[in-house]
Amino acid sequence: MNENGKITQTATARAPQVPLADKVHTALFTRIMRGDYGPNEKLPAEKDLSVQFGVSRPVLRVALERLRKEGLIFSRQGAGNFVRVKREPALGYTPVETIADIQRCYEFRLTVEVDAAGLAARRRNDAMLEEMERALLLLSDATGSRLHREDADFSFHLAIARASNNQYYAETLKALRDHIYVGMKMHGDALMSDGAAALVRVLEEHRAIHDAIRARDEDLARSVMRRHIIHSRERLFGAGLFDLSM
Repeated sequence: MNENGKITQTATARAPQVPLADKVHTALFTRIMRGDYGPNEKLPAEKDLSVQFGVSRPVLRVALERLRKEGLIFSRQGAGNFVRVKREPALGYTPVETIADIQRCYEFRLTVEVDAAGLAARRRNDAMLEEMERALLLLSDATGSRLHREDADFSFHLAIARASNNQYYAETLKALRDHIYVGMKMHGDALMSDGAAALVRVLEEHRAIHDAIRARDEDLARSVMRRHIIHSRERLFGAGLFDLSM
């Protein structure tokens, strides 16, 4: 994607495994999440978006349909596509506004999700394991197609929070869903650009978390969850973490 937001053929050639519809979806998702389009605001016309991103109308419609399924936009017959009214920030969490906010979210996840994984290993039941395994299957199928599914990724992490049998972990993750989604989408795009091997490594990280929880190994579950979140942050930011000192 160039500085004007158009998805160039050069970029596509460097990362042919990333479908154009996914790139358009990511770009529109990011704009909606950071407030470029307000609640109930109409998106630009399809023909204008097609020109803006340099893609065909069918490609654009695939991206728009995915946004509809995620509940971020809705259509009015003959009027176009509109942004849904944003939910009030739950638990007082403010919306993601900067890349630094994504880094802060990763920091917070390192406290919440690591402990949740340990408790899940201690308390989980078979139903919760099956919920994790369903999400893993979706991630595995996507990896086989050289894709990343942030919806399945989030579902996996939410299942672990639910398996802790402490509603505060699950409710915190649900309140942070939009924040976590932004980071997961950016991370997923980086993985798809890096190629199949990177996607496989991340899938194996998820499987290691599941296996530790299944084995009821609390210490290992905490360790592999911490390692996974740190590695995800490193893959996204590299050595370019922000200095968040006041």
